[in-house]
Amino acid sequence: MHVPKLTRGLVAASALTLSLVGGQAVAAPAADTDRASAADTASAARVVTYDASGSAEFRSAVDRGAAIWNEVVDSVELRPSAAGQRANIRVLADNGWPRAITTSLGNGTVYIGRQAVDQGYNTVRISSHELGHILGLPDRKPGPCSSLMSGSTAGISCTNPYPNAAEEAEVEGNFGAAFAPTAGAVPLNVMLVD
Repeated sequence: MHVPKLTRGLVAASALTLSLVGGQAVAAPAADTDRASAADTASAARVVTYDASGSAEFRSAVDRGAAIWNEVVDSVELRPSAAGQRANIRVLADNGWPRAITTSLGNGTVYIGRQAVDQGYNTVRISSHELGHILGLPDRKPGPCSSLMSGSTAGISCTNPYPNAAEEAEVEGNFGAAFAPTAGAVPLNVMLVD
C-alpha cells in the first residue's frame, strides 16, 4: 500500500506529539483562544448610539424605551451618545404625529410627536415603538396591545412598551452575528409614520 509523503509526515508528527505528552492528547492553546475570541466577537452586541438632547419633555421616555430594547435583545445595545459624538439615532420632539425616518439599519431620526401624546397615547410605548422602526421593524397594523409594532391601533388604553417574542426575534435576526455592514450601502431613507 502506498501512503503519500504528506500523510506519513502527519502520522509521524502525531505519534511523536503523543509520545512526548505521555500518550494524552492535548489541545493547542492558540486554536482554543482563537475560537473563544471568535465566539466572543460573534456574540458581542452591536452598539447603536442615540442622541435624545432634542427630545424635550420626552427625554425620560426615550431613555426608558431604549432600556426596554436593551432588556429584551442581545444582538444590539442602545446607548446614549457621548457629548460631541455623532449618534446613530437622533430623537426629536415636535408637534406632529410620532414617526421614524430610517437611513439604514440602526440609523435614522425619531420624532416623538406631541399630537399623539395630546390624544392620550403613552410616551414610553411611543418611544419604544419608534426605536423599533430604527431597529428594522415595520408597523403591524391593525394589531393587539401585545404587539409593540401595532402602534396606535392598539388604542389609547394600551400602555405596553415591550415587543412581543416575534418582534424580539426579528430584531435579533436583523443584528445577529450574520449582520455585517456593507461599505457604500445605499441608505433606506424610509419614513414610517404611525
